Amino acid sequence: MKRLFLSFVVCSSVFSAPAQNNDSVYLFCYFKGNGDGLHYAFSEDGYYWKTLLNDTVMLKPTVAKDKLFRDPSIIRGVNGIFHMVWTVSWNDRGIGYASSSDLIHWSGQQFIPVMPHEDSARNCWAPEITYEAKKKNYFIYWASTISGRFPQRDIAAESGYNHRIYYVTTKDFRTFSETRLLYDPGFSVIDASIVAEGKGYIMFLKNETRYPVEKNIRIATSKKLAGPYSKAGEPITGKYWAEGPSAIKIKGQWLVYFDKYRDHRYGAVISPDLIHWTDISDKIQFPPGARHGMVFAVSRDEFQKWLSPYIE
Repeated sequence: MKRLFLSFVVCSSVFSAPAQNNDSVYLFCYFKGNGDGLHYAFSEDGYYWKTLLNDTVMLKPTVAKDKLFRDPSIIRGVNGIFHMVWTVSWNDRGIGYASSSDLIHWSGQQFIPVMPHEDSARNCWAPEITYEAKKKNYFIYWASTISGRFPQRDIAAESGYNHRIYYVTTKDFRTFSETRLLYDPGFSVIDASIVAEGKGYIMFLKNETRYPVEKNIRIATSKKLAGPYSKAGEPITGKYWAEGPSAIKIKGQWLVYFDKYRDHRYGAVISPDLIHWTDISDKIQFPPGARHGMVFAVSRDEFQKWLSPYIE
């Protein structure tokens, strides 16, 4: 595995990614097929994952012309409310949104038009949310191709896509800032996932370059959530094609899960320091057919109260 050197000093502060403990249960939200709806799996150790409700859909998509549900991202926000965003279409200029107090009963689904001002925007893929406590903002970001906006260096790119990462902010999911560019690494980039660590932020991302083939997960860092972010480091994943990174810290170790979508299975790498990475794909077990999802933690009491009735 290649070594990745960061120009970012990791230190502890109130903004650090929360360390998990024996009182945590890990949840994995995901979709199957082309975008059927919300599925859950759970784990006690972050390695072996078991489905809830016999792997049936917990929430069916209802918004946008295609009514897809792909690439879900869930975070716990202010007052304990969970917020979820997802990809609603292969070719649309908005994303899906819903909220919940217990991860089971969700609000009415909303379509958030994050790219209405860009007539040549082709898509809005893999949205995620990161909460910025200092500004009390929810920071929503995703990948879009705007035709002709950036040099098309990868002439073999699928359907001519040339993605960059964009974002909006909101305090209430009703009013939103104007859309801004978040990250342009000089290549087509999708599936950004940002976590707070120390006094800064770590962005896990996919290099989407088709030729010469990349299709790997890399890291960029920033002192501020809105950037600027560093140059993307060397790949932390192997020669297989990987997408949809989701990172969590368990017992002092960083685990980054990802969809090995050509191999039709999930993979993972682990690191104690965000520099030295070991592939542990052969040591984890995710539900068959699981696609691009997100891992997060809830307390054991919350799991017992909300989700244990759905263990098959």
